[in-house]
Amino acid sequence: MSNSEDLVLTREDVMPRRPAPAEADVEIVVVAQLNLPQQSHETHGLLRRFTTVTLQTLQDLGARIHLVDVTSEEPDFELLNRSHGVLMLGGGDIDPSFYGHRGDVANEYGRDPVSDTRQLAITRWAMDTDATLLAICRGSQILNVACGGTIIPDIQPSSLHHGDKGEPSFLDETLTLMPGTKVREIFDRERLTVRSGHHQAVDTVGAGLRVAAVADDGVVEGTERIDNTWIVGVQWHPEDDDGSEQDRFTLFNAFLEEARSRARLTPSRG
Repeated sequence: MSNSEDLVLTREDVMPRRPAPAEADVEIVVVAQLNLPQQSHETHGLLRRFTTVTLQTLQDLGARIHLVDVTSEEPDFELLNRSHGVLMLGGGDIDPSFYGHRGDVANEYGRDPVSDTRQLAITRWAMDTDATLLAICRGSQILNVACGGTIIPDIQPSSLHHGDKGEPSFLDETLTLMPGTKVREIFDRERLTVRSGHHQAVDTVGAGLRVAAVADDGVVEGTERIDNTWIVGVQWHPEDDDGSEQDRFTLFNAFLEEARSRARLTPSRG
């Protein structure tokens, strides 16, 4: 493991290469962890690729994007209040003290309590203000913890959710989308094949959340806030460009359409 200069991600490393739209009609804040403690070459590459794909996809779909790196900066609530939606990306493991776990965590990586605190604050702000929020992977776990839920520290066996040692970390996984949920409506089908690469997951579902997607072994793969207009957490990685581009655009479009509906109601949420 190393955290030398060649493993440090900067904003310039992940910003879209294609030009921004001349007249973006929606403002989106993307919350990311660009640099984790003891960052490996594999993690560095994944964070760079997933963040870049996310930003480029949102921009291609007509959004003006603002990147907040919680590993290096405090949340800007003035910016958040001016935005029309927030997309929260994945990253390292949540410090187990935030969900009441004691003892060692097998296969733990990237623990950063400062990032946890900042992302929990953003998530609670989103719930309190009824912001539009799409929370991916670690983001969906942060959503659950913000609602008082707990996390499975290390899924065993994890073969459905994460590649074995010596194999690629990410794999295809088929989930069941629950009837009556936003994700079921968005994808308009019961079964969805996704890109998965996680050793932790939602355990006890937090107050005010409902289960939106489950794996074949029963692990929760998606949640939604019941009393908020559009707050959705997905454990899988739609931003993995080894997966379905169509499914990524479908989910991101649904998120942006909800954000646009907020933009039409009021240019600024502040």
